[in-house]
Amino acid sequence: MSRRSTAEKETAKSDPIYRNRLVNMLVNRILRHGKKSLAYRILYRAMKNIQQKTEKNPLSVLRQAIRGVTPNVTVKARRVGGSTYQVPVEIRSTQGKALAIRWLLGASRKRPPGRNMAFKLSYELMDAARGNGNAIRKKEETHRMAEANRAFAHFR
Repeated sequence: MSRRSTAEKETAKSDPIYRNRLVNMLVNRILRHGKKSLAYRILYRAMKNIQQKTEKNPLSVLRQAIRGVTPNVTVKARRVGGSTYQVPVEIRSTQGKALAIRWLLGASRKRPPGRNMAFKLSYELMDAARGNGNAIRKKEETHRMAEANRAFAHFR
């Protein structure tokens, strides 16, 4: 381990329209092949679609969706004496948000083809804000796995 001082965490910049860091984090995860303007276009169309469908502030729907998908615990593989255990580990809020964003985008990409990514993302965000959807299912599955392996928590 280095004896130098710890590196400072770089805070995420905010996006130009909503002036929100969470939106920028989401854009950076949508980003493929360096096409950031396309990622912004996808997200802003999704936000516009959310605004039309729910008649609520799309930023609050986004926050609610991410808050609903953010996990508290996860499992890590830990090898002890030749066998591997799934050890439940609590995670920090920043890591939880990153996981939530990754799960939301993964779930929206896996939605049935036919519609564009903006529609898929908007519907996944609305579902997550309501408390259902594939991203929520992923969180519940992770929590169930952590609960099932609670006996191995002392291996942490």
